[in-house]
Amino acid sequence: MSAQHDDAVRDGTEEAPAAKDGETAPIRDLLVSAAFELFAEHGYESTTVDEIARRAGVGRRSFFRYFPTKEAVVFPDHDRALSELVTYTDEGPRDVDPVGRACEAALLVTRMYAANADFSVRRYALTRSVPALRKHETTVIQSYERALTAYLERRFATLSDGGLRAHVIAAGIVAAHNYGLRAWLRAGAQGDAATGVTEALNLIQRTWSDAGESLVVVTRTNTPMWEVLRRVEAALRDPGAPDGTRSQK
Repeated sequence: MSAQHDDAVRDGTEEAPAAKDGETAPIRDLLVSAAFELFAEHGYESTTVDEIARRAGVGRRSFFRYFPTKEAVVFPDHDRALSELVTYTDEGPRDVDPVGRACEAALLVTRMYAANADFSVRRYALTRSVPALRKHETTVIQSYERALTAYLERRFATLSDGGLRAHVIAAGIVAAHNYGLRAWLRAGAQGDAATGVTEALNLIQRTWSDAGESLVVVTRTNTPMWEVLRRVEAALRDPGAPDGTRSQK
């Protein structure tokens, strides 16, 4: 190896060492792989950024070009997932149910985890055991919640309780997503990750979505409340029933 190459590695200008198959591996991937190897060998706390860079065959400055902290190397795919989530909500049609759209956006994060299930399981185990990583994960989760809140605030801008509704629903989506995702991770990533997450998100959508059909019950102003409720219940059971579709004289 030349002295010029050594200097490049030390100052971070070396883009990537050649992989065994002769192709160039992305530096980001090399750093993540090196980090998890060292975490497994020496533990997270005992591993330094310099050691990660050295194992990856790049310089210290190269590490910080891709990751601002050691914690960030454990979550290398979240910036991309957040960007995709924001793009998905921003580019969606205006006539769709915003709660459904937000739930679908959350599933993009699920697919990111499922795309590399083994890595996701290892990261989950590491994060559970390292307080600094749990704290960093919280900031990552908050970024998703802020993005969903911002989208829903725009969609609910004409509602008197739009701000409150946006914050409550976004928090619910994130909580439901995490519930389903963590159940999948605890099970060792067995089965389809989206199944449990979708089930949890469906609860949010059923609770908050306005995409369903409207039900109109027409009664006289002097109709007793018990009779109004009876007609509503009948209409919900069978929207085509006479009690739910026409006025009663």
